[in-house]
Amino acid sequence: MMVGDEKHALSAESTLDVLWVLYDRVLRITPETVDAPDRDRFLLSKGHGPAAFYHVLSSKGFFPGDWLADAASWESPLGHHPDRLRVPGVEISSGSLGHGLPIGVGVALGLTAGGLTEPRVYVLVGDAELDEGSNHEAIAFAGATGLANLIVIVVDNSSATHGWPGGIASRFRVNGWSASDVDGRDHSAIEAGLRATSRNRPHVVVAHTQRKVT
Repeated sequence: MMVGDEKHALSAESTLDVLWVLYDRVLRITPETVDAPDRDRFLLSKGHGPAAFYHVLSSKGFFPGDWLADAASWESPLGHHPDRLRVPGVEISSGSLGHGLPIGVGVALGLTAGGLTEPRVYVLVGDAELDEGSNHEAIAFAGATGLANLIVIVVDNSSATHGWPGGIASRFRVNGWSASDVDGRDHSAIEAGLRATSRNRPHVVVAHTQRKVT
């Protein structure tokens, strides 16, 4: 855990399994291809708890492991919010809730317009972020335009109470998305959810980290 980041410890911990599966099994990106046009993009919208993200990036060789020792100190590039200009492998500076998904929609749309059909855009958001109006609009737009290169992971750690009939996944489905509900601690289930994409619409994986999916 980062020094001084105790209040965001749960936020960071709830993302660790998803992040590891993404970088270990799914994402087509390495420290050598961080600028390659055909790389996959990962956007951490849930940027207010980046400790797990930093540890995964370090373990995969994006920056030296000794950077972690003084994370969040004045001199460290590893701040309380990730900075794309200071941390190798970070695609967007984030931390203000509700920004990552709209940016991801723009990136996915830009790749499609540019004729890059292979790269996929993965965006990790927290359940509480979904109440932001910018996310309402992004979800509706992505579904209406059929952005099949966009995959969103919602980490549901029960930090927000939603009154949506059918749960979080249903909110995406009614906007034209395909969806998977998975146990956010089960690596095989997370990987299966991330690979259960559609050819003509965006996909969301709802990773439940506080309860067993039945």
